[in-house]
Amino acid sequence: MATGRRSRPRLRAVLLVLAATLVVAVGAFVVWGSLARPAEEAPLQAALTDPAIEVVLGPVVELRPAGSEPSRGVVFYPGARVHREAYVATWAPIVAATDTLVLIPRMPLNLAVFARSRADGLIAETPEVEEWWVGGHSLGGAMAASWLGEQPPGEVEGLLLWASFATAGAGLSDRGDLTVLSVSGSRDGLATPEDVAERRALLPPDALMIEVEGMNHAQFGRYGPQRGDLEPTIDGAEAQSALTEAHVTALLGVDADL
Repeated sequence: MATGRRSRPRLRAVLLVLAATLVVAVGAFVVWGSLARPAEEAPLQAALTDPAIEVVLGPVVELRPAGSEPSRGVVFYPGARVHREAYVATWAPIVAATDTLVLIPRMPLNLAVFARSRADGLIAETPEVEEWWVGGHSLGGAMAASWLGEQPPGEVEGLLLWASFATAGAGLSDRGDLTVLSVSGSRDGLATPEDVAERRALLPPDALMIEVEGMNHAQFGRYGPQRGDLEPTIDGAEAQSALTEAHVTALLGVDADL
């Protein structure tokens, strides 16, 4: 009996250590997820003062053509630990060129994996939009594809993948109702050309696959260099031009010279 009594304090001590370790680990993860890569200030300010578009910053970043009530909308999921505002400068010329509303929601811990159904509420709250697309950068694109796979045919027009690919469980390969655009970079060190090619079969056969020569992973947003990425061999303006032209082709059905 004495041995049993002595073992209880030891067990309690072990449990306390385990609990403390768990609390520290969870806290560290929360801090890690909260430290999102911020938008570069100069490109963001340039977009905010662009007379061709209107931008609202908040829990959901909203971009729309100035003076327009677009009938086409995109819900766009940010990449992992990238602030949603880092995509404002990238989306700005696309919005102006295609007359499209773009909504970029905040994600829990800046990880779309924790809120892949965020598009549900945004679409329901914006009934004036008649044609919806979803998309995202990197992890955001994969989560958008996963959500899209659960939607019935005809509900969503298409998918826009930036340096990303569909998950195996999304079931998009036979979705003939969808228009899919996948834009990748030849100098992407995170979603490499090999990664994109290996997962090509997870998308519909007629998906528009565009690899921008010289573009890297971080050039899809404006948040600066990213660890593990490769050095680009084109500048930001060239990358932006290629990305805009790709979206004119996909969203408007107009051939663009890439």
